[in-house]
Amino acid sequence: MKHKDTLFATPMETSPFEFNAQVADVFDNMIQRSVPGYHFLLDVIAVLAQRYGAKDSQCYDLGCSLGTTSLRLRQNLPASCHVIGVDNSAAMVSRCKHNMARDHSQASYEICQQNIQDTRINNASIVILNFTLQFIDDQERQTILDNIYAGMNPGGVLLLAEKVCFDASEQQQLQTTLYHDFKRLQGYSDLEVAQKRAALENVLVPNTLQQHRQRLHTAGFKQTEVCMQCFNFAALLAFK
Repeated sequence: MKHKDTLFATPMETSPFEFNAQVADVFDNMIQRSVPGYHFLLDVIAVLAQRYGAKDSQCYDLGCSLGTTSLRLRQNLPASCHVIGVDNSAAMVSRCKHNMARDHSQASYEICQQNIQDTRINNASIVILNFTLQFIDDQERQTILDNIYAGMNPGGVLLLAEKVCFDASEQQQLQTTLYHDFKRLQGYSDLEVAQKRAALENVLVPNTLQQHRQRLHTAGFKQTEVCMQCFNFAALLAFK
């Protein structure tokens, strides 16, 4: 059963956002109403699984939350592939395992509770970072991408989806305003938008597209392509 996200609907003291049980209960509704282009990205992941999921390889979903991306991978990969979902939230991992167990696709899988900084990438044809890196300390992001690149097979692909920021103040203001309008269109009130934004302050720290491209290039990826951008959300494909 999908629960509606009303976590920020009443006035409250501001506290840092965390992926606890309350968030896990409404996360499916929250991300669908909060991330423009989210459903399109799930279709992109299915396309990547069908085209780049090499037989006998591993496919990683780093920051797997409830398992929506892991499921989309598993349902579109060769039967000999192995899906590895990773999340550091106990509440998310518990629900993810339940959701994955209900699926009967042939590809095997495992769901691990750990920090993605500690995840060893090996024999990977696909790696997904779906709105995950933005919650990691900025100083650790390069090392994570370096480790992903080192563990990927030639011809593999990384999808990096993130909330992004802009160097030009006018562009930043415009994209933020349009994004908040989008959230209101999804039924969020001004209070919900303001309180969620305050809770995410210093928890979700966005980078510019150029910063992401530079990190990917430094890690070793020679080709990067934007596959989605909507307001201040974007996704990059990086090929090894």
